[in-house]
Amino acid sequence: MTPRNTRTGGVLEQMVLPALDHGGYGYKVQVKIGQRLGCGQHFVDVIAQKDGPPILISMKWQQVSGTAEQKVPFEVIYLLEVLESGDYGKAYLVLGGAGWSLRSFYVEDGLQKYLNYEPLAKLWTQRCSDSANS
Repeated sequence: MTPRNTRTGGVLEQMVLPALDHGGYGYKVQVKIGQRLGCGQHFVDVIAQKDGPPILISMKWQQVSGTAEQKVPFEVIYLLEVLESGDYGKAYLVLGGAGWSLRSFYVEDGLQKYLNYEPLAKLWTQRCSDSANS
Protein backbone atom coordinates (compact mmCIF):
# COMPACT_ATOMS: atom_id res chain seq x y z
CA MET A 1 0.00 0.00 0.00
CA THR A 2 1.39 3.40 -1.01
CA PRO A 3 1.39 6.03 1.75
CA ARG A 4 -0.94 8.97 1.22
CA ASN A 5 0.55 12.32 0.25
CA THR A 6 -0.17 14.49 3.28
CA ARG A 7 1.85 17.47 2.04
CA THR A 8 -0.70 18.73 -0.50
CA GLY A 9 -2.02 21.24 2.06
CA GLY A 10 1.00 23.38 1.21
CA VAL A 11 -0.77 24.27 -2.03
CA LEU A 12 -3.45 26.07 -0.05
CA GLU A 13 -0.84 27.88 2.04
CA GLN A 14 0.86 29.03 -1.19
CA MET A 15 -2.42 30.70 -2.16
CA VAL A 16 -3.46 32.18 1.21
CA LEU A 17 -0.11 33.65 2.29
CA PRO A 18 0.39 35.79 -0.85
CA ALA A 19 -3.20 37.04 -0.46
CA LEU A 20 -2.39 38.11 3.10
CA ASP A 21 0.79 39.83 1.86
CA HIS A 22 -1.20 41.63 -0.81
CA GLY A 23 -3.76 42.76 1.78
CA GLY A 24 -1.05 44.21 4.02
CA TYR A 25 -1.41 41.64 6.80
CA GLY A 26 1.45 40.49 8.97
CA TYR A 27 1.37 36.80 9.80
CA LYS A 28 3.05 33.86 11.50
CA VAL A 29 2.70 30.27 10.31
CA GLN A 30 2.35 27.04 12.28
CA VAL A 31 1.88 28.64 15.69
CA LYS A 32 1.13 26.64 18.84
CA ILE A 33 -1.99 28.20 20.35
CA GLY A 34 -2.76 25.77 23.15
CA GLN A 35 -4.06 22.28 23.78
CA ARG A 36 -6.70 20.46 21.74
CA LEU A 37 -9.38 20.12 24.42
CA GLY A 38 -6.62 19.20 26.84
CA CYS A 39 -5.41 16.19 24.86
CA GLY A 40 -2.58 17.43 22.65
CA GLN A 41 -0.92 20.46 21.18
CA HIS A 42 -3.00 22.70 18.93
CA PHE A 43 -1.17 24.41 16.11
CA VAL A 44 -2.95 26.84 13.83
CA ASP A 45 -1.77 27.23 10.24
CA VAL A 46 -1.66 31.04 10.29
CA ILE A 47 -2.15 33.90 12.71
CA ALA A 48 -2.73 37.08 10.69
CA GLN A 49 -2.99 40.65 11.92
CA LYS A 50 -3.48 44.03 10.35
CA ASP A 51 -5.68 46.42 12.33
CA GLY A 52 -7.21 44.98 15.45
CA PRO A 53 -6.94 41.63 17.19
CA PRO A 54 -5.09 38.73 15.54
CA ILE A 55 -7.07 36.34 13.33
CA LEU A 56 -6.69 32.56 13.38
CA ILE A 57 -6.64 30.81 10.00
CA SER A 58 -6.83 27.03 9.79
CA MET A 59 -6.60 25.32 6.41
CA LYS A 60 -7.82 21.87 5.40
CA TRP A 61 -6.96 20.36 2.01
CA GLN A 62 -8.90 17.48 0.51
CA GLN A 63 -7.87 16.52 -3.02
CA VAL A 64 -9.75 13.20 -3.03
CA SER A 65 -12.41 11.96 -0.64
CA GLY A 66 -10.95 11.11 2.74
CA THR A 67 -10.84 11.96 6.40
CA ALA A 68 -10.36 15.75 6.26
CA GLU A 69 -14.14 16.19 6.05
CA GLN A 70 -14.61 14.47 9.38
CA LYS A 71 -12.04 16.79 10.99
CA VAL A 72 -13.91 20.01 10.15
CA PRO A 73 -16.42 19.99 13.05
CA PHE A 74 -13.64 19.23 15.52
CA GLU A 75 -11.46 22.00 14.12
CA VAL A 76 -14.34 24.45 14.56
CA ILE A 77 -14.69 23.32 18.19
CA TYR A 78 -10.94 23.72 18.77
CA LEU A 79 -10.94 27.20 17.25
CA LEU A 80 -13.94 28.26 19.34
CA GLU A 81 -12.16 27.09 22.46
CA VAL A 82 -9.13 29.24 21.62
CA LEU A 83 -11.35 32.23 20.79
CA GLU A 84 -12.80 32.04 24.31
CA SER A 85 -9.43 33.27 25.63
CA GLY A 86 -10.14 36.70 24.14
CA ASP A 87 -6.65 36.86 22.62
CA TYR A 88 -7.95 36.55 19.04
CA GLY A 89 -10.69 38.40 17.22
CA LYS A 90 -11.92 35.81 14.76
CA ALA A 91 -11.15 32.47 13.16
CA TYR A 92 -11.40 31.27 9.59
CA LEU A 93 -11.33 27.68 8.41
CA VAL A 94 -10.40 27.50 4.72
CA LEU A 95 -11.31 24.38 2.73
CA GLY A 96 -9.23 23.71 -0.37
CA GLY A 97 -8.99 20.96 -2.95
CA ALA A 98 -11.54 19.21 -5.11
CA GLY A 99 -12.36 16.22 -2.88
CA TRP A 100 -14.95 17.74 -0.54
CA SER A 101 -18.37 16.07 -0.79
CA LEU A 102 -19.63 18.19 2.14
CA ARG A 103 -18.18 21.50 0.90
CA SER A 104 -21.58 23.15 0.36
CA PHE A 105 -22.85 21.94 3.72
CA TYR A 106 -19.85 23.44 5.50
CA VAL A 107 -19.56 26.78 3.69
CA GLU A 108 -23.32 27.37 3.66
CA ASP A 109 -23.32 27.18 7.48
CA GLY A 110 -24.75 23.66 7.77
CA LEU A 111 -22.77 23.18 10.99
CA GLN A 112 -24.42 26.25 12.52
CA LYS A 113 -27.43 24.09 13.39
CA TYR A 114 -25.17 21.97 15.62
CA LEU A 115 -22.40 24.38 16.65
CA ASN A 116 -22.98 28.03 17.49
CA TYR A 117 -19.89 29.56 15.92
CA GLU A 118 -21.15 32.72 14.19
CA PRO A 119 -19.98 35.52 14.31
CA LEU A 120 -16.63 34.33 15.74
CA ALA A 121 -15.71 31.76 13.12
CA LYS A 122 -16.35 31.39 9.39
CA LEU A 123 -15.81 28.50 7.00
CA TRP A 124 -14.52 29.53 3.59
CA THR A 125 -13.75 27.65 0.43
CA GLN A 126 -10.99 28.13 -2.06
CA ARG A 127 -12.34 27.57 -5.56
CA CYS A 128 -9.25 28.01 -7.76
CA SER A 129 -8.08 24.41 -7.45
CA ASP A 130 -11.62 23.12 -7.94
CA SER A 131 -11.89 24.49 -11.45
CA ALA A 132 -8.34 23.46 -12.26
CA ASN A 133 -9.04 19.87 -11.27
CA SER A 134 -12.52 19.50 -12.78
